[in-house]
Order: sequence, then C-alpha cells, then structure tokens
Amino acid sequence: MVRHAGRGWHGRVLAAAIGVTAVAAATSVWTAQADPTGKQHAGTGVSARPSTPAAGAGGSTAAGAEGSTPAKVPAEIVHASDRGARGVNITIDDGPDPVWTPQVLRVLRDNGVKATFCMVGTQAQAHPDLVRAVVAAGHRLCDHTVSHDTGMDHKSQAYQSQQILDAERMITKASGGVRPLYYRAPGGAFTPYSRGLAASRGMRPLGWNVDSKDFERPGTAAIVATVEREVANGPTILFHDAGGDRSQTVAALREVLPWLKQQGYSFGFPLR
Repeated sequence: MVRHAGRGWHGRVLAAAIGVTAVAAATSVWTAQADPTGKQHAGTGVSARPSTPAAGAGGSTAAGAEGSTPAKVPAEIVHASDRGARGVNITIDDGPDPVWTPQVLRVLRDNGVKATFCMVGTQAQAHPDLVRAVVAAGHRLCDHTVSHDTGMDHKSQAYQSQQILDAERMITKASGGVRPLYYRAPGGAFTPYSRGLAASRGMRPLGWNVDSKDFERPGTAAIVATVEREVANGPTILFHDAGGDRSQTVAALREVLPWLKQQGYSFGFPLR
C-alpha cells in the first residue's frame, strides 16, 4: 500500500481536531489497556461505552449498540472478501461529505451494491445525518482516525490510541450507537500497536488492493481504467467521497460497478 500525497484538506481536518485531541489525551482510559505488541490477548478490560455485534439495517452487520464489550478480531490487515474468489469490496474513504456522500450512496443504491465507508472522526461528528444514512442503507462503517494523519505511524502510541479511539467514539455517537467494524490507517500508516488496538476494539485492520487514484482527479476515464486494469490484484478497491471535488469518483462508480458485474464479480464486505 502507498501513502497518499497532496491532501491539502488534511491540515484543515487536523486543526478542527485539536480541541478534541487535547481533551482526549488527558482523559482517555483506553490507551493503557490496549496491547502495545499488536497481538491479541484476552482480558484487556477495555471499558468506556463498548458494544456487541448486532444486525444493521439492510442486512449489514453493525459493530453493535453501545453498552457491552465488542468481540476482538484478528489484528492482521485484511483484503479478502466475504464473497469468495470472485467477490470485490468497495471501500469509500474520508467522508462523510454533505455534497458527495449522498451522490455516492445514490449510485451504490442504483446498482444494488453495499460498501464500507471509512470515516474521518471529525467529518462523522459534523454530519451525523449522513453517518446514519450510510448505516440505514446497509453499508458498514470503518474508523479512519480523527484527523487523517498519514504520518501517525511515526508518532507515539498515545497519539495513535487517541486518533483511533476518539474516532471510534465520534463515529459510534454519530451513527446512533453503531460501531465501526474496521480500522483503516490513513495512507496505510499501520503499526503493530495500532492494529492490535483496533482489533481489541472489534475493528479489523483494513487494507486495499486497488487504489483507483480518484483522489488525484485524473479524469473519470483514467479512474475506470485503473480499476479495470488492477482488479485482478485483489478484491478491495479504494475510492473517496470527501477531500475535494469527487464528481469524477461518482461518474467512475456509475461505470465501474456495472462493469464489475458484467465480469462476474459480486459485491461483499471485507472479512472480519
């Protein structure tokens, strides 16, 4: 996986998150209870509004309502689809966004496709109606940290913990109690610690096989061509619904989703 460059919006998101992070660094009770080795162990004792798995709307599986401990999942980065060898996972990063997320949801609905939305905590906090719309449509949620810091793998464990756990809280609150099932590090900036922490909270670390390059806005045709050329590399495909003008993404999805069906692919979710 490669890191994304040129994301000018990251600074704005980081600035918006400063107030949250300052409080969280002083008050979080989760950090010391996570496994710093990245391995899973029983009995972490994590508390503070955890949850259990529950069925989400439209047939998707939510991480659960608040009130009980989420089940741990493997800490290895997942790419595989629950639909098997001819399954693909559509993943949508960096939102929700009031302009582009509704359009992405419409294209997914029109094609009968469920996707995994990797949400930035401050975006979820700002647009809870969109988070709930994603859940109501049967899609799954993914923790994409508070401020989308692609260099977080070079920062302290306390910082990594704050980024992951505060985003989890923000997304869960915005959704009305549905927790994220996955964790995707910004730009692929995973560490053994962050993977283990996310897994201890029931969020499977999520990678990608096909970077559509839609964030760079190379043109709809180029985005489509990238997906068609690289889908043989693996099932998890990366798109974006925030961070700038995503009109090319919306247009590309209108072409890519029917094409994938024509090629015999079915749409699923990443394994947990």
